[in-house]
Amino acid sequence: QVQLVESGGGSVQAGGSLSLSCTASGPTYLNYCWGWFRQSPGKEREAVAGIVGDDKVNYADSVKGRFNISRDNVKNMAYLQMNNLNTEDTATYYCAHVSCIDGVSPVRMGQGTQVTVAS
Repeated sequence: QVQLVESGGGSVQAGGSLSLSCTASGPTYLNYCWGWFRQSPGKEREAVAGIVGDDKVNYADSVKGRFNISRDNVKNMAYLQMNNLNTEDTATYYCAHVSCIDGVSPVRMGQGTQVTVAS
């Protein structure tokens, strides 16, 4: 069974940067499509970024120009580089394998990692 584990969360001042990583373990012989989601208390889960293939990416409007999603097919990992963070980015971030058709619909998700941005 494929499992996803996030790392790299933490606390940062507004304007700072964080880099999240996600490792897939288990039978990962397929080239999955990846996505990052986030959820903060009282809010619905939000799709933050997705990557289909090696270069087809999509981002939520709220993070365009600040976040960058990437993948490493050899290591079965995905990354989310987050720059110029603001307090609205505070949330639990989840990596996911997503549908390669729409690049958004989650197939499986990790347990999440907390990101806290202080003003």
